[in-house]
Amino acid sequence: MTPGRTPVEVAAGVMIRRDRRFLLASRPAGKPYASFWEFPGGKVEPDEPVASTLARELHEELGIDIGTAYPWVVRVFDYPHALVRLHFFRVFEWNGEIHAREHQRFGFFSTSDLPDGPLLPATLPLLRWLALPPHYAISAVARLGRDVFLQRLESALARGLTLVQFREPELDRDAAAAIFDDVRARARAAGATLLVNSGHHHSLWDRADGVHLTAADLAASNERPEFGWVGASVHSTADIERAGALQLDFVAMGAVLPTGTHPHQRPLGW
Repeated sequence: MTPGRTPVEVAAGVMIRRDRRFLLASRPAGKPYASFWEFPGGKVEPDEPVASTLARELHEELGIDIGTAYPWVVRVFDYPHALVRLHFFRVFEWNGEIHAREHQRFGFFSTSDLPDGPLLPATLPLLRWLALPPHYAISAVARLGRDVFLQRLESALARGLTLVQFREPELDRDAAAAIFDDVRARARAAGATLLVNSGHHHSLWDRADGVHLTAADLAASNERPEFGWVGASVHSTADIERAGALQLDFVAMGAVLPTGTHPHQRPLGW
């Protein structure tokens, strides 16, 4: 980060349709990074709430009135022309027909179907997060038994489940390895991503698509494990900040309510 520069506060909207495609718009001519694609938004005016900025900017740029803007992530980017703090919101509902009031191009895209042309650097990290599915399943072999669990897994995969964590702390190493192969085979056949909990032996880590760190392993880590996907369990703001510093892909926060898997942990509550 360039010292001595005050960040410019910017609101940006990640507008997501029901088919999970998201809106990108090109930057107008005459602006820095003209023709680069980005999530639309604009600068926050003095004393203006950030969510109000987003509503105003999307109305001015695209002619729409948005519904609830859900805070998602805040990122600071150091560009040659400005230091910006981007407040990203997810938006799922809006009224009006989208049209380019600033003569920019726009469209709805997916992480596998992006626009032709360069993407604004601040946009790139969000694409990986947008690839994360809305549901994250955790295995329950020890509780349900092998046959019942595999039947339920197959059913969930058939309904569109695409992200699974293998977590079986009650199974010994050999038993976990045996059922892991069955879980992996079914995940592979369905095109789903399989992560293994870091409490399991490292031999399983190398056979999965990534690893999910326990809170204890997260605290003990000095760098991101070298896997395609890395998540972590977090129980506090400090845990979240640690995961961010290691540039992990996502966190699972809890427990919200009392749980049998962590009987001595104080629930966070709603």
